[in-house]
Amino acid sequence: MNKQQLFENICRKKSFLCVGLDSDIKKIPPHLLADEDPVFAFNKAIIDATADLCVAYKPNLAFYESLGLKGWESFEKTIRYIKANYPDLFIIADAKRGDIGNTSEMYARSFFEHLDIDAVTVAPYMGEDSVKPFLVYEGHWGIVLGLNSNKGAQDFQFTADASGERLFEKVIRVAQTWATDDRLMFVVGATQGKLFTDVRRVAPHHFLLVPGVGAQGGSLQEVAEYGMNDQCGLLVNSSRGIIYADKTEAFAEAARRESEKIRREMETLLHKKGLI
Repeated sequence: MNKQQLFENICRKKSFLCVGLDSDIKKIPPHLLADEDPVFAFNKAIIDATADLCVAYKPNLAFYESLGLKGWESFEKTIRYIKANYPDLFIIADAKRGDIGNTSEMYARSFFEHLDIDAVTVAPYMGEDSVKPFLVYEGHWGIVLGLNSNKGAQDFQFTADASGERLFEKVIRVAQTWATDDRLMFVVGATQGKLFTDVRRVAPHHFLLVPGVGAQGGSLQEVAEYGMNDQCGLLVNSSRGIIYADKTEAFAEAARRESEKIRREMETLLHKKGLI
């Protein structure tokens, strides 16, 4: 999926919501544990309940890899289910890969050739040759970690050089020399508030994947105010606040209600920007 198609989906659905499928077998409704594949059963119900309200899904690989082979099977089944039944949905593998070049090539091959996933999150610490393999597949994206929400982001990302440029700004600036804004996005945490202005000064046209709205306390209003551009340029993720809204047999309906609540707010913000 290219940038224009993603923007068209946002306008059509009046939503820039990404639902995070951080599906923890210890947190899903207990009645699902009797299913042959509880994680996939959970994901399928969440997807069917929310697919018309969002533009993307983001399974976090840690929740699947923690279950070994069975977890990877649940992950692959989830990807295939989305692609077969909701082909307009953008799929992000939240894997945070990043290694020497030939290893990154194998990671990219796994996600883009084997599974045909739209995008993969990538850690940029090892530099261009570790990220570039994710940026050479037409119609696919590398999403580079830029400015994160976690407390530890303060350890390195705000370190400034002699000219005053902070590390997160350098990462975002330099990464743009590796690919166009049709193959490259950046992760920016929702809790960063007005710092979205600094990110947009460096990268005005790129899409940003924005985790941290909902359970982590990020403000959707602030994200839109300081981070939205003339093609929206945002995929705002909510995970726990949607998928764990209820732990009874009505969990999917509760996930839908939470998603619709966010989507309505997003529609208002898109109208305010004049995009729909």
